[in-house]
Amino acid sequence: MDNMSKSSNGYVQTTTIAKGEQYSDDIQLQDFAATVAPKWQGTLADKHDMIMLGRSQVLRRNFSFISILGFSAVLICTWELIFANLLFALTDGGTAGLFWGFTVVIIASIFIFSSVAEMASMSPTAGGQYHWVSEFAPAFCQKFLSYISGWVLAIGWQGAVVGLSFVVGTMIQGLISLQDPSYEPQQWHGTLLVIAVVMFCIVFNTSLAKKLPLIEGFILLLHIVGLFAIVIPLWVLAPRNTPSVAFTRFNNGGNWSSVGVAYMVGLLTALSSMMGYDCSVHMSEEIKDASNTLPRAMMWGVGLNAILGYVVVITLCFTVTDPQALLDSKTGFPFIQLFFNVTKSYTATHIMTAIVIVNIVSAVISEIATASRQIWSFARDDGFPFSDFLKKVSPGWNIPLNAVVINFVFGVAISLINLGSSVALNAIVSLTMSALLSSYILSIGCIFLKRCRGEPLPPSVFTLGRWGFATNAIALAFLFVFFVFCFFPMATPVDATTMNWNIAMFGGITLFATFWYIFRGH
Repeated sequence: MDNMSKSSNGYVQTTTIAKGEQYSDDIQLQDFAATVAPKWQGTLADKHDMIMLGRSQVLRRNFSFISILGFSAVLICTWELIFANLLFALTDGGTAGLFWGFTVVIIASIFIFSSVAEMASMSPTAGGQYHWVSEFAPAFCQKFLSYISGWVLAIGWQGAVVGLSFVVGTMIQGLISLQDPSYEPQQWHGTLLVIAVVMFCIVFNTSLAKKLPLIEGFILLLHIVGLFAIVIPLWVLAPRNTPSVAFTRFNNGGNWSSVGVAYMVGLLTALSSMMGYDCSVHMSEEIKDASNTLPRAMMWGVGLNAILGYVVVITLCFTVTDPQALLDSKTGFPFIQLFFNVTKSYTATHIMTAIVIVNIVSAVISEIATASRQIWSFARDDGFPFSDFLKKVSPGWNIPLNAVVINFVFGVAISLINLGSSVALNAIVSLTMSALLSSYILSIGCIFLKRCRGEPLPPSVFTLGRWGFATNAIALAFLFVFFVFCFFPMATPVDATTMNWNIAMFGGITLFATFWYIFRGH
């Protein structure tokens, strides 16, 4: 039975279990502390997990399976990003490269996120990867690897917020360029649009935070229905490629040494549309029955977005009949030019593009939630400077409000860099992919090492069982290859403006975190 009492700081629950009764093999439920009302404290399994993690329940558990599925599927915005990044796909790989690259990424995602889902079921904590590294890494490097993982991942998610906001801003500029050929896009225009998007999304994560699960369910519907509102006109009106052209016409527009290298570089388009499902992990302390709901929602999200992504990829393979004309578009986005070429209507093009923009803005809302929880969790373990400020959860709000505000501050600060140099902004934004991949490598690598050594693993509802070793190994094989090619530039020869500065940003953040760990963080 449960006895509930109200203290000055919130609700403190003492859970009593019949003598000898245990929830797991070796952990008996005892005291459970929370600062939220009983209806937001989750299930008995959630309370058990919080006790094992040594945490108090300070956030509301108001996400169900459907709402967290919507959260992750919309944040990843697979089919929307395929449209948005079509420029890179057509340059390196072409339509055939996009199709086969997306196929490879889907296969990889099954192994990668099955591994992540198992760890999420073992330890459903907002810390995610850095917590798992701390739990599974060898003792001699446990603290250091966990610390580096937390820093890189937190900065990477900040870059993701600005990156998608920047995509929205430049899409709007692209539509203006299509409508008014005399318009010359200015960097300060894009900067103001980025700030506007971030500010709009901050409102959803503060004033409307209690309604976020409901909003995510609605946006999931738009994510699905909006796709068909776009592809059906393309199916009906666009000219067609033959299957042989659609699936075998590779392109080496980046002047690489071979089509094979161009294909590997072009993988980044497909990769960026499927990486990041750890986003739902960082919301795990707000999910009901997290150890069961979270891994299921994650794998359903992978499956749903894979299907929707294939619809768009196959559509593009057949309807992009003149890639060079799209690449030369003044809009800066081949898909906007494709919409106009097919529909011959400014209105239709604006509506179809607006659907993509609305969905990407919705993804930014979810990214701010993810990024703020990652910052809050790492600050809770005193990983950052000013952690006491960042880890505060305001009474009544029951969200990490200070961490959310920091997202806005960082978003504005990073966007202002665009006024001086778009190259510098792109360097910061590009950090997201390497940060995510490295966090997966570290966390999956650590649990793979425990399996190699035959060491026991924590119990979990979602388990890979005897397939765990092979699943982890295959996931790591894919991840190492992806990690190498995410640092490649889009084309050769390379100069200061076309260089992929991701490697410099990743190295810089890692070095800074290392020095901070040595002198203060440890």
